[in-house]
Amino acid sequence: MTSSNSEKSQIRYAGLAGFMFLFVIVADLSGMFITSRFDVPGNFVETAHRIMGAELLYRIGLSSGLIGSLCTLFLAIGLYVVLKPIDNNLALLALLFRSIEAALGGVQNIFSFVVLKLYLGADYINAFNPKQLSVLVDAHSLASSATNVSAIFFGVGSILFFYLFLNSAYIPKALSALGLLASLLVPIICFASLISPQHARIGQFGWLPIAVAEISVGFWLLFKGVSVQPRETEMWM
Repeated sequence: MTSSNSEKSQIRYAGLAGFMFLFVIVADLSGMFITSRFDVPGNFVETAHRIMGAELLYRIGLSSGLIGSLCTLFLAIGLYVVLKPIDNNLALLALLFRSIEAALGGVQNIFSFVVLKLYLGADYINAFNPKQLSVLVDAHSLASSATNVSAIFFGVGSILFFYLFLNSAYIPKALSALGLLASLLVPIICFASLISPQHARIGQFGWLPIAVAEISVGFWLLFKGVSVQPRETEMWM
């Protein structure tokens, strides 16, 4: 591939990455917003009744999360193609981490659809005594742990991608630095939630910086693209 063709490919994939940044955020937030409206913490039966009353909407919410996981792969591929000229090994490692994130997200969605079968089966609910129902509630809470584990892989992949952006001239340094710092917060928040789940709500505010960073970079890549003209740059070591 000639240098010109390579640059054109980078520009096209930058647009893809920018669109996917925004689309994945919308898909994930839509899915979380819809499904959270049905959840009654600690009350399996009431949650089941709410879901049975609007099953289609709940399935749309779960499917939206699945779409977000699928599109994460397209986002990661787009970022890999854009950033591999900076450091192919680091870009490939970032792609691997984001791919694992997407796979874990898919597994979590499988689990969510399995739990949905329990919610929708009135016979299942009647067959369980209160203690057994509490076990189901605890099992359903495993989804939160799965989300944190998946997000740790997301955080590491995001750190690597934004590190590469910071060592390139593709986007403004301020955006790269914001993305890198925001990405560093993600594994910290997730490990804290796994270690001390009772304080997990406090860490939710730590997701705001990465949301701002991804939205900002998404719009930049989609509408401004990347500056791929050769420049003298050195990797920050």
